[in-house]
Amino acid sequence: MRIVVSAGGTGGHIYPALAIVNKLKEECKNLEVLYIGTKNRMESEIVPNRGIPYEGIEIYGFSKNIMKDIKNIFYINKSYKKCVKLIKDFNPDLVLGFGGYVTYPVLKAAKKLKIKTFLHEQNSIVGKTNRVLSKDIDLVAVSFESTKESFKKAKKVIYSGNPCGEASLSTKEIKKSDIGLDNNKKLVLVVAGSLGSSSMNAKLKEFILMSRKSNYQILYITGKKYYEDFIKDLKLPSNVKVLPYLDNLAGLIKNTDLMVTRAGASTMSEILALNVPAIFIPSPYVANNHQFYNAKEIVDKKAGMMIEEKDLTGEKLFLEVTEILNNEEKYQIMKNNLKNMGRTDSSELIVNEIKVILNGKY
Repeated sequence: MRIVVSAGGTGGHIYPALAIVNKLKEECKNLEVLYIGTKNRMESEIVPNRGIPYEGIEIYGFSKNIMKDIKNIFYINKSYKKCVKLIKDFNPDLVLGFGGYVTYPVLKAAKKLKIKTFLHEQNSIVGKTNRVLSKDIDLVAVSFESTKESFKKAKKVIYSGNPCGEASLSTKEIKKSDIGLDNNKKLVLVVAGSLGSSSMNAKLKEFILMSRKSNYQILYITGKKYYEDFIKDLKLPSNVKVLPYLDNLAGLIKNTDLMVTRAGASTMSEILALNVPAIFIPSPYVANNHQFYNAKEIVDKKAGMMIEEKDLTGEKLFLEVTEILNNEEKYQIMKNNLKNMGRTDSSELIVNEIKVILNGKY
């Protein structure tokens, strides 16, 4: 079996794609994969490092700069032509897209060549690229059941959940002591998204300093870009640890009592699968404010809390964290409600549906 995969820009698009690639490898020992992504974003490093053949195309997202957008139309057309050639030469059975503007020329090329297509939407609010493409796609899968309503023109839509959640269940556990923390103390894991957040850092410093006498410990993962600035001249309390990055974050989430996090799709799927209560601080800088709506899906079911960034202060966060960790009844309600929301069979469900659209050719 031969597949082309495309996803780009953020871990929220890339890691679900890789989860499905891994599941397909389990099912199909002779699987051949070609990944098409951008030349300059996360996937251009992550994917080749995993030994997956990679082709980069030059393409950019639209902005409010008219001249840049006119230039980008040229890049889109050029990328489309390159994708037609790449896909024709590779001759796949299926082309899979997992979001990000890079998927547009890839899936359009696949349809021109009459190759079966699959599309996965990780967020509650559908991205522009996925919305435009969906009516021509053979199978669309969504992470939130409510999102099915946004794909009324699609040929077939299934509620699959996010493959990252299922993948997190089998990931290797990281103990608190493995990173220099106390196994017997509650852990608050603070993550500001895969790229970090400069806008949150001052408020998180305030939170950290207020927590010096708390009965829990904190790990803040800043993102590599902001680590040096964050720890500069900061005297960390003994119950706080700061890291630039942690490989296998899901492994530590298994031993986390509470998360403070953005509301990116992959992180949310891991929270649901691993049943860890969270306080969400959605990024207001993403397309369609989709992180707010991702978080709202959980908050509305009383399975998590949300503080919008405009309302965030160190003191407010400290009070919310302390209240949740010290109120056992509230904490257990959140955990129970999370348990009723998550899917832990996403990859298997998607792969089984892929078999169907390929008419058993596998």
